[in-house]
Amino acid sequence: MEYGQFCPIAKATEIIGEKWTILIIRELLMGGTRFNELQRGLSLISPTVLSKRLDSLSDYGLVLKRKIPGQKGYEYFPTGSCQELLPLIKGMGDWGMRWARSNLTEKDYDVELLMLYLKRSIVTEKLVGKETVIRFNFTDIKEFPNWWLVVRGDELDLCVNDPGKDVDVYFTSTVKTLADVWMGDNTYKKAISSGILKIVGDSQLTRHVTSWMANSIFSDLPPASEI
Repeated sequence: MEYGQFCPIAKATEIIGEKWTILIIRELLMGGTRFNELQRGLSLISPTVLSKRLDSLSDYGLVLKRKIPGQKGYEYFPTGSCQELLPLIKGMGDWGMRWARSNLTEKDYDVELLMLYLKRSIVTEKLVGKETVIRFNFTDIKEFPNWWLVVRGDELDLCVNDPGKDVDVYFTSTVKTLADVWMGDNTYKKAISSGILKIVGDSQLTRHVTSWMANSIFSDLPPASEI
């Protein structure tokens, strides 16, 4: 899309203003490098559109596309110009938390995105021992209601099939409940007290969840109605 203007905002929008592009940049800046991982963070995007947008970002110099050694496919890395968009992405998130969170609907609570974010929120150095296994059971979905997060040192594996390991912590709730807690619209203590969230397991982990699984970077921002 071309706007026919010399304004730098118009020229920037020609590059990053297409549908999905900002969210693809979000995923890249949050550490996504593989095509499947990027697609998991953008569940409604088609593979064709994702591939097209990544090629476009590569052509504009925002993404470095590199062949995976010894494998099929590519990895995608944000370049310096893409990294410079981080304050813009963070600012959009701040604005969204203040002014757009009231527009959330039930269909916006995507379990794949939530689990990807929870995986990225694990503070591995706060976990004791060689391995920690966390199981999530979502009571409001029929397809893939159970998820396992296996942490071994700095390696994290997210799966929907039972890895056959002893579980250290069990979470039981709806997707919305856990998303709201992670986003800061509720707290673990309040959700547990009201009975909409259950956390069972090692007391050293259940009592201090936010020490080893951080909340969203936007969680401290109140909505505009509270300002």
